[in-house]
Amino acid sequence: MSQHFYHQNHTRVISSSLFENVSLLFYETLWKFQRKDTQCQAFVKRVIMSRLFKIIMISTVSTNAFFMVLWTDYKTRYNLFRLFEVSELIFVSIYSSEFCMKLYVDPINYWKDGYNLLDVTIVIIIFIPYSLRKIKGKHYPYLNIADGVQSLRILKLIPYSRGIRTLVSAMRQTACTVASVLVLLFVLMYVFAVLGFCLFGVPESADLNNWGNLALAFFTLFSLATVDGWTDLQQQLDARNFTLSRSFTIIFILLASFVFLSMFVGVMIIHTEDSVKKFERELMLERHMTLMEEKHVILKRQQEEVSKLMQTQKNVDHKSFTELVEKFKKTLRHTDPMVLDDFGTSLPFIDVYLSTLDNQDATIYKLQELYYEIVHVLSLMLEDLPQKKQSQSLEKVEEK
Repeated sequence: MSQHFYHQNHTRVISSSLFENVSLLFYETLWKFQRKDTQCQAFVKRVIMSRLFKIIMISTVSTNAFFMVLWTDYKTRYNLFRLFEVSELIFVSIYSSEFCMKLYVDPINYWKDGYNLLDVTIVIIIFIPYSLRKIKGKHYPYLNIADGVQSLRILKLIPYSRGIRTLVSAMRQTACTVASVLVLLFVLMYVFAVLGFCLFGVPESADLNNWGNLALAFFTLFSLATVDGWTDLQQQLDARNFTLSRSFTIIFILLASFVFLSMFVGVMIIHTEDSVKKFERELMLERHMTLMEEKHVILKRQQEEVSKLMQTQKNVDHKSFTELVEKFKKTLRHTDPMVLDDFGTSLPFIDVYLSTLDNQDATIYKLQELYYEIVHVLSLMLEDLPQKKQSQSLEKVEEK
């Protein structure tokens, strides 16, 4: 027994070690593997990331959706049959080309993105009707379902719209919270469904159409929760003289509609606001990165121009570099961009400097008012001096 157990452990250790060695060798070879078509890969990546490619894909998906709307009309489908066939081939070829290009650029990380998996699912759905027609024939009963599922092609707009992606991420974040709210709502409906069945479905004058079993009770409670036709349901209960029917209806509507549904909407709004704020931060970061790239390009161009000037100084007889710079300044135009790294040209410094100037202006204005008051007081004092002198002279005369 012990030998058999030891043999099993020994074989497990050997198998696990072999698996680890094989996996390590695979990852080492995959790490050492380098593509030889890097230039073509970079070109295809630039094409995929370009704005023109996104516009083409958005236009293609929108046109496909419009053609599907026209396809639902039988007369239009009959008259434009050839156009629909040719356009379908064009749309399928564009979708397949997009899939192949993205897979060619990054065949490993392509499958890690959820939106890429959505594209793969849509491409598979596109080829389902063709496969069913080839295998089962044109009169297969479930072929209409495969044709109807083609409306999911419009979901290809999601990866090309950042706003829709923001809403999708908000819905993904709220999944757990919304699931908890829905579970609580289901528990509430279960309690009231059993209670309603016992109150309105069991007696002789029971409302069997709405409360005859638990499934009908759930459906009736769903109508009450959405406040859709609840007055008609209440009138049917009142016609059978159920005394507790109004209290039952009011309590359930207050709990289900005004509490749980409001809670559901509030959770969605909170997570949507968080996603919108995150989206705005990403936009600000992208704008900052683009500005830094433009600044780097301008600085690089200026360094190249200065290096050219230094090279021309070596080739041309100039007395000094300042003379060369002075001549270069004469060639500059007022539209030429200049990047300055000095602290005095930064926006925070300019803001502080302007606010300091405003404070200085306010101080000077107050000092001027103070000077005006001092001058006014001195003028009044000067006006009082002759009167004092006359009064003093009169007093001297009277004393004599």
